[in-house]
Amino acid sequence: MSEAVHPTAIHHLPAFITAPGQSDVLFNVVVIFMVLAIFALGTFYLRLHSLPETMAHKSHKVQYELVAVLGLISLVTHNNIFWIAALILALIDLPDFSSPLASVARSLERIAGKVDAATEPAPAAPDPAAGHPAAPADQPSMEGKA
Repeated sequence: MSEAVHPTAIHHLPAFITAPGQSDVLFNVVVIFMVLAIFALGTFYLRLHSLPETMAHKSHKVQYELVAVLGLISLVTHNNIFWIAALILALIDLPDFSSPLASVARSLERIAGKVDAATEPAPAAPDPAAGHPAAPADQPSMEGKA
């Protein structure tokens, strides 16, 4: 083949044009850049997607589980409203209803005489009235009550 250059061709080619049979350096650089950019954007997307779960991690267990489920639903369905709901739920501190209700339940058990064996003190001596029939263990004694 002749090495003659066509008269209308430019004499100096840009650096990104490679000679036949040579490796394309610009193509290789762009491929590496695109792979790294895709991984970086994927990592950013998943970290942004898990933001509500990270924020709700220190909250109540039920609130954390709701936020996690909403985040998972938004990831699977691609509906952003679930992610927004999870973010709002993670930002709001829900009041603690279980502690006061548990305290009320413990107080009612104490009033009714149904105290747990773990919190009840152990009897010191046997009952002097051993001749009386024993009361069932699950019912409290009625002595001294009006």
